Order: sequence, then C-alpha cells, then structure tokens
Amino acid sequence: MVNADEVRNIVGVMGNVISFGLFLSPLPTFIQIVQKKDVEKYAPDPYLATLLNCMLWVLYGLPFVHPNSFLVITINGTGVVIESVYLAVFFAYSPGPKRIKLLIMLGVEVLFVAAVAAGVLLGAHTFEDRSLVVGSICVFFGTLMYAAPLTVIKRVIATKSVEYMPLTLSLVSLLNSICWTTYALIRFDIFITIPNGTGTLLCLGQLFLYFWYAGSTPMASDSSKVDDDGGSSVRSGGRAA
Repeated sequence: MVNADEVRNIVGVMGNVISFGLFLSPLPTFIQIVQKKDVEKYAPDPYLATLLNCMLWVLYGLPFVHPNSFLVITINGTGVVIESVYLAVFFAYSPGPKRIKLLIMLGVEVLFVAAVAAGVLLGAHTFEDRSLVVGSICVFFGTLMYAAPLTVIKRVIATKSVEYMPLTLSLVSLLNSICWTTYALIRFDIFITIPNGTGTLLCLGQLFLYFWYAGSTPMASDSSKVDDDGGSSVRSGGRAA
C-alpha cells in the first residue's frame, strides 16, 4: 500500500523535473545574448523577481522554518543558481549604468532575504510562527509575479493573437502548477496551495484564450517595444514551489 507521503514525494519529484524545464525555458534568449554580446531590448527585472521568489522559497523550506520540505529546497535552490547565471550574463553584456543598477537591486534582495531570516530566527520561536511569516511573504511576492501572465492575457485579448502565448509553455506551466498544488494538498500547506492554485487557474485561462483566438485574424499592435521573454521566466520561477 502506497502511503500519502510516498505519493507526495513522487508528485514533488515530478514538480521538480517540470519546474527545472521551465527555469531553462529562457535559455535560447541568453544564448542569443552571448552570441551577439548585447542584451538588446531585454530587461533583467523578471529574472531578479524570480531570483527573489526562489530565495524566499528556499528559506521557507529550511528545517528551522518548515521541516520536511526538501523538495521545495531542491528546485528553488536550483532556481537560485540558474537565475544567478542569467543575471551574470546580463551583467557581463550590460553598459556601466545598468550594471550598477543591477548590483544595487541584487544587494537589496539579498539583504531583504537575510533580514527575513534573521527576523524569524530571533522573533519567532515555533515552526508554525516561522512558517506563517515566511510563507505569507512568499505568497505575497509570488502573487505579484502573476502580473506577467496577466499582461500576456491582456495582450492576447487586445490583439486577438496568440503569438506571445506559446501553447507548449502554457501546457507545461499548467502541469507544473497542478503538480505543486497536488503536492501541497496531500499534506495541506496553504502557502504552497495559494500561489500554485492561482497559477493553475491562470494557466487554464491562457489555454481557453489560446483555443478561442487560435484561428482569429490578428489586429495590428505595437509589440516591438515589449520584452516578451520575461513572462516565461516569471511563470517558471513563480510556480516552482
């Protein structure tokens, strides 16, 4: 007889594999940046946001905050490494002023996570209290990151075009959200359930729009000024917990 913990671990491993693939989805963009030695129109903001999200989830999964969350640590720790590599590429090929701004933002993020860690260690004395504080922060920032998919949805409706909403990415993102929602529900964890449950609904909405507008004639739109790479990065990072 397979018990609940074994099923949860299997689902968590599946979530790790899918999330890893999503973290790697922006890789072609960075290969192009390295080849051209120019960051062009791309902005580091989505990767900074994903890095912050991953660092916070790693903190949430640590034994002194929320025990028995090893799979949360593994995938988000991997996310920290991958996003750091992406940001290193941005740093290498950005002009001086953008490099300074990037370093400042990175410093602020690291200091923020360190302050949260110190705060829960010194001010919260039970696992429940620490999980509540860190989990609430994770949910807050994770929810903010859903602004990127909502922007894509708005653009699809405005242009009647699914050009900027790849079907494969939406399907994989849905599968990822379902895996982590299931993982959270087996041994109920509200802080993992909320962002991934929200992600599941948003992915279903994207798929509905995709099939609704797939055969439509696109309307003219000025999309050349938009960084379309960021959305996929935020989707991947925001749901890897």
